[in-house]
Amino acid sequence: MIEARGLTKRFGKVTAVTNLTFDVLPGKVTGFLGPNGSGKSTTMSMIMGLNHPNAGTVTVAGRRYHDLRWPLREVGGLLEARAIHPGRSAYVHLWSLAQYNDIRRSRVDEVLEIVGLTSVAKKRVGKFSLGMGQRLGIAAALLGDPGVILLDEPANGLDPEGIRWMRTLCKSLASEGRTVFISSHLMAEMALTADQLVVIGKGRLIAEMPVGEFVARSSSQNYRVRVGNNAPFVSAAVQAGGEVVNDGDALKVSGLDATALGDLALSLGVAVYELTPLASLEDAFMELTSNSVEYHGAA
Repeated sequence: MIEARGLTKRFGKVTAVTNLTFDVLPGKVTGFLGPNGSGKSTTMSMIMGLNHPNAGTVTVAGRRYHDLRWPLREVGGLLEARAIHPGRSAYVHLWSLAQYNDIRRSRVDEVLEIVGLTSVAKKRVGKFSLGMGQRLGIAAALLGDPGVILLDEPANGLDPEGIRWMRTLCKSLASEGRTVFISSHLMAEMALTADQLVVIGKGRLIAEMPVGEFVARSSSQNYRVRVGNNAPFVSAAVQAGGEVVNDGDALKVSGLDATALGDLALSLGVAVYELTPLASLEDAFMELTSNSVEYHGAA
């Protein structure tokens, strides 16, 4: 478990994180979202003991990172995948980390197999593609078989197969009871991967809740509806303040929530064959962080 309490971090006159409090629980994949410059990387570096907060505390399993006797065995982190000597092979890099943390040599082979780099284990890291570098960084995070894993933009550079593999890996780690905390700008992927969200903007907490609840907070909720008899349902939905448009073999309804639509159909005696929310994590994120975006492009 990760516990952040009142975290504040300043760099000179710039405050990157302000009074940030949240929990990352075991057994779940928690997504860490925020616009560029929102303080995500700074927060993750404070968790890993690479930056010291000006105020507040952050602990892993009840202790500060610097108080952990064997850090890699308890916390695995990928913050910068390319922070590796380019002349070293993948195997040598991992074996050197293992020796510093009293990790058995056979574990190096295990994590190389997990991330799919066994065939290039003796290749120099400087020759690796961006995606291969990401996989090696993930291997290093998993090396100590830790209970807490932090991954900053782990899908960066991965191809579609690699992204699916990453999603499956994160879910598998969480299902084993581990604490998994990942940041990403890929909203569609985060919607498929994360159970819980921590969302920040300009260094402040915006939301901390399950993914479904966060999406439901978006005012742009729309529903795809299929009913047994369109005419009376459309008329009643419009009278109730909704907007309805034909969407192929279904209706697209906005302005009414799922409960209202279900009650409406029930009152009319109309069968409902489909009631699917169309709002996405991206929609909700863009709406709820609109005042926290540092840079806006021209339309």
